[in-house]
Amino acid sequence: MRYEIKPLFESRMKELLPDIEDFSRFNEIIHTSPRGFIRCNTLKISSDELFHRLGKKWDVERPFFHYPEIILIKSELGPGELGNAIEHLMGYYYVQEISSMLSVLALDPKPGELVLDVCASPGSKTGQIAARMENSGTLIANDIKLDRVAILAANLERCGVSNCIVTRMDGVGLCSRFENNGMKFDKILLDAPCSGEGTLRSSPKTFLMWNAKMIDKFGRMQKKLLAHGLRCLKIGGTLVYSTCTHTPEENESVIEFALKNFPVELESLSGVLPLKCRAGVKEWKGEKFSKDIESNCCRVYPQDNDSEGFFVARLKLKEEIT
Repeated sequence: MRYEIKPLFESRMKELLPDIEDFSRFNEIIHTSPRGFIRCNTLKISSDELFHRLGKKWDVERPFFHYPEIILIKSELGPGELGNAIEHLMGYYYVQEISSMLSVLALDPKPGELVLDVCASPGSKTGQIAARMENSGTLIANDIKLDRVAILAANLERCGVSNCIVTRMDGVGLCSRFENNGMKFDKILLDAPCSGEGTLRSSPKTFLMWNAKMIDKFGRMQKKLLAHGLRCLKIGGTLVYSTCTHTPEENESVIEFALKNFPVELESLSGVLPLKCRAGVKEWKGEKFSKDIESNCCRVYPQDNDSEGFFVARLKLKEEIT
């Protein structure tokens, strides 16, 4: 079934993509299924071993030289075949869309660090962080709903993650508790709840669920989460903010809020991420954004990469927040 784009959503996207041909390519690709990316779980198997093992039954490719853990399944598989494969059940890989992997690549967690994943479920990025940390250091993965925490814990167990503490709390409350106890993190991932405009290919029902009223609500929530997250970050520490939506109210506006209110700098992601990034928008609905946002934020559009849509920004804390 082909869902039609809502008129208000269409007009907003045409503002972001004013070139007629560019918007046409966007509007065409969002009605197609995403490519079959998986991420090798290097806590259990090397990317070379998994690649050769999967290559015996499927057509597979590693499209990014610097990220051999990212594998593309080019074969047309039957329903459930990827999730029911023995390698998946054993935790050798995680089914994860390529755009979803960008947050952790930008965060670049290291072994031995103290890392917080504020909105962690279902755990794709949490497991990716743990793999990069080589199961050393301490990783705290949080989510607010019990059913989501159960999914998170099950995925981390399947993937052999052993350096992670799972918590269930409102993200703002959790960060406030850390701040009040003087607990500071080397790195924080805030993959924030959002309107989900970038997930149309994998979740076509987003066409029906999209609601302009939710955009401002999410924007307020995201700013609050970011403000409290920054307060439990070490000086010189890194916070990566990401969403799977295109709305500037949930992306550039949130980063502009951080730059105006906290001693942070926006770090360049040039050469860090394996997908084509477009610049952050300069202005939206009368709000003008700083030049750093235009040059250092990453907008991922599906028509550029044959991917889902995404937004990533990396902030560094320069001094203590008073």
